[in-house]
Amino acid sequence: MNKPLLGSLVAASLLLADASAATMYERFEVMETEMKRLQQELSTLKAEKKAAKPSARMQNDDEEDEDEDEKAGSSENEDDEDEFNAQEEIEDMQETITELNKATAGNHLKLGVDFRTSFDNVNYKMASGETSGKKYKNDAILANRLWLNMDWAATKNISFTGQLAYNKLYGQRFGASLPEGNQAEPFDWITNENAYDDTVRVRSAYFFYRNDTFLGTDIPWTFSLGRRPSTNGHLINFRENDQAASPSGHTINVEFDGLSSRFGLEKVTGIPGMYVKLCGGRAASNASPRFSTTPYATNDSELASIDLAGLIFVPYDNGQFSIGTQFYTANNLIDLKNPQDQMEGFQTVGNINSASAYMMTNGIGNGWSNFLDDTTFFVSGAMSQTDPKNGAGGMLGSTDKENGYSYWAGLNMPSLISDEGRFGLEFNHGSKYWRPITYGEDTMIGSKVAARGNAYEVYFTEPLIDDIFTLQVRYTYIDYDYAGSNGFFGNATGGSMAISDTMMVPDGSGEFMNIADNVVDKAQDIRVYLRYRY
Repeated sequence: MNKPLLGSLVAASLLLADASAATMYERFEVMETEMKRLQQELSTLKAEKKAAKPSARMQNDDEEDEDEDEKAGSSENEDDEDEFNAQEEIEDMQETITELNKATAGNHLKLGVDFRTSFDNVNYKMASGETSGKKYKNDAILANRLWLNMDWAATKNISFTGQLAYNKLYGQRFGASLPEGNQAEPFDWITNENAYDDTVRVRSAYFFYRNDTFLGTDIPWTFSLGRRPSTNGHLINFRENDQAASPSGHTINVEFDGLSSRFGLEKVTGIPGMYVKLCGGRAASNASPRFSTTPYATNDSELASIDLAGLIFVPYDNGQFSIGTQFYTANNLIDLKNPQDQMEGFQTVGNINSASAYMMTNGIGNGWSNFLDDTTFFVSGAMSQTDPKNGAGGMLGSTDKENGYSYWAGLNMPSLISDEGRFGLEFNHGSKYWRPITYGEDTMIGSKVAARGNAYEVYFTEPLIDDIFTLQVRYTYIDYDYAGSNGFFGNATGGSMAISDTMMVPDGSGEFMNIADNVVDKAQDIRVYLRYRY
């Protein structure tokens, strides 16, 4: 009896030790099942012991058979020991479940913390010349970022996931709260990716449903609705040392509110890892103020709602080799009316369509070396197409439909210092009219993936204490060929002009002015961070 009881306890202990093994609901369910099994074994043991007692007494009365008497006594002692061990194991398991219930308020809630302190050194060289051009820098930017994670699985089919976020610079930033400040800075797409103030905000909150069949077919599927996790997606996640969110980071890296539904096609087609995922969201809503004549009705004086619809299709993923594609369309995109006076607000400028595809190998070659076996290589290509709104002034510096292109390659390798450390190299290039929606990318000098020009990056991530406490050193360098890489979608902030020391634009009074002093030619960011996750 000891071995089955011990095996049950070990299995339950393993489930408790590995928080990633299953949802909290499943872990509780397995533990309760194991405890019931232990209790049943204990009842069986007591019944067997009770049935054996008369036989033992008869053997004790037989004074002529001392050996049988000794065996009976030995058997009774073993039964007592088994009963004691079983009862002790059940009490230990009950105590563990009680402690878990206390820690989760009895609600099968799993909590986690992710805290990062970072140091950044940023430098900018403006377009107004190699020698006479202006330069800007900040030698020491210190910031704290806190993510509070929540997972609550009510059943094996339905769960809730949420994340609260805090991201701010050390102390108070001068001018950050002034009404004449940058109106785009607290924009909803980057509200938690931007080191802004000390407000704790909701970064994600959504329910997640999953089932093994869809309408009676052998197609596993999921559905989620709420504020979705759409930053740090595929490929960009390597340098962030995070699990990838579902979008490709080449074209989407922003927070958004919406829905997604994934359908697994592997069993139906026999192709490893094949799935399709449908996504939709709203980035901004047109609705009248609460205390107005018609609360929340469409307001004709406001901008149209910004909506996005997308499709992710993974045709193949066997764990080592994978291919991913992504398509989306976004309408009613915006730009500032006047970059010189941001209090004038935004205007709708048009729509954008986008497509991307990547190929990735987790392990190069077939057993060539341990180093290559643990090396990941990826290459990705993407395009964007503008569709300007009539009378809005154009998009990205043109009144016509324009196509933009980008390619991106990277290596993620063992650090050679430890088994878990990683070393990475990445390069990406964007054309004149390239425009992704990657404002939430975690780079203080702006999205490197959005660069109309060349971007280079090297990073080193090393665990200091298991996978709980890590150090990262990262260097990002961007050499722009065209202006507007980190602007919005119109001509005001997103207009694409070739970088030169003379960049003349109309000043609104019939004259022209040189904006080269206000256009970044080259930028670099050196980052060092310490990160605690548990």
